[in-house]
Amino acid sequence: MLSASTLPIVAIATAPGRGAVGIVRVSGRSLSGFVQALLGRTLLPRQATYLPFLDADGSPIDHGLAIHFVAPQSYTGEDVLELQAHGGPVVLQLLMARCLAVAAELDPVTQQPRLAGLRPARPGEFTERAFLNDKMDLAQAEAVADLIDASTEAAARSASRSLAGAFSHEVHTLRDALIHLRMLVEATLDFPEEEIDFLKKADAEGQLSRLIGQLAQVRAQAQQGALLRQGVTVVIAGQPNAGKSSLLNALSGAELAIVTPIAGTTRDVVQQTIQIEGVPVHVIDTAGLRESPEVDVVEQIGIERAWDQIRQADAVLFLHDLTRCNEAAYQADDAAIAAALPSGVQVLHVGSKRDQVSAEALAQRLPEGALALSAVSGEGLADLRQRLLQWAGWQPASEGVFMARERHLQALARVDGHLTQAQHWLQAQAEHLDLLAEELRLAQQALGEITGEFTADDLLGEIFSRFCIGK
Repeated sequence: MLSASTLPIVAIATAPGRGAVGIVRVSGRSLSGFVQALLGRTLLPRQATYLPFLDADGSPIDHGLAIHFVAPQSYTGEDVLELQAHGGPVVLQLLMARCLAVAAELDPVTQQPRLAGLRPARPGEFTERAFLNDKMDLAQAEAVADLIDASTEAAARSASRSLAGAFSHEVHTLRDALIHLRMLVEATLDFPEEEIDFLKKADAEGQLSRLIGQLAQVRAQAQQGALLRQGVTVVIAGQPNAGKSSLLNALSGAELAIVTPIAGTTRDVVQQTIQIEGVPVHVIDTAGLRESPEVDVVEQIGIERAWDQIRQADAVLFLHDLTRCNEAAYQADDAAIAAALPSGVQVLHVGSKRDQVSAEALAQRLPEGALALSAVSGEGLADLRQRLLQWAGWQPASEGVFMARERHLQALARVDGHLTQAQHWLQAQAEHLDLLAEELRLAQQALGEITGEFTADDLLGEIFSRFCIGK
């Protein structure tokens, strides 16, 4: 495994910069001797002790709290020492350097380093050790990072539920039902001469159908959790002066983009993340799309970047200026933009500047299925927000949603594929029971990838490398 090494590690566990409190964390096997040498005294397990943190010459680096968590009752499952000091970057660096220096000192009795091999931790290594020491499974470990990175209250609550084991519980429930079904199939394979139809008597087909139904519910919840984690990326596109920047400002509630009557004011990408019912929506304002001799080099670069954003978007809000929609040239340019939009991207046509046209003109100028809104008065913004949620697939009544990642969705999709194929072989009865058993085995393996029961080392490296140092 990546972290099979038992060498001790140390890191600053709080965010970079200044703060009221900063934490230096050490994790390793049997830290008692190191604690005595570093602090000049032993510590009662799991009790905060206020004392000076002394440098090599006996002068205090700082005064703070020290807590010794004795294995296995710690975050990592190893001995852990936390030094809670004032949150100045220099103070914390001095404390970390002092830990490394004391660890390298020779014990006068054994003539061995007090804490041999102590080194700075890699990103995510504390949580990785917690996983490797069975303090949490892989889904819970990922939830730690998701909780830290949560951009909305709903995302934070969902990550907290995953960290508490809600997602893992659902996976284990599916696994237990799957193991029971595998046991029946394997028994039938082992005793083919028996006249009793084990599978029919045990209602194997009914068990498999119920398992597929339970899986569908878990997948739906995971989809909602993945949406809370990743959000949806929406690009506002259209011709110059269609009201794109005004719409961004209205949705975000802040003057993020400069708004003027001059065509080509927006030259670069402006992005803001908003939340709609707890779902993160990454809204991107782009340069006006046009082909004109008036376009200079800078604006042309902005237009190219706009098309790059459009190609990567989950959805595009195509703005039509309602005050100009009756102009033939404007209609032709809009049609050219629409024809160039990528086929795989969802497009919502939006009529802007609703407050400047009459109801009669509105009916004539809006494309079918389009929304009309005014960034100035706010009319239509609520409808737009709800339409964005519908696009994303968010279910407002969702309760108990747990955080999930794309790899979890892919694993659940593979489980569904294997169970569907297993259902096919089960209906074929005895001729294909070996294939049925194999599909059930593969389904269980895919489930195990979510919690880390079957996980490649390179995947662990990818997951934990995205954590912050000290966690």
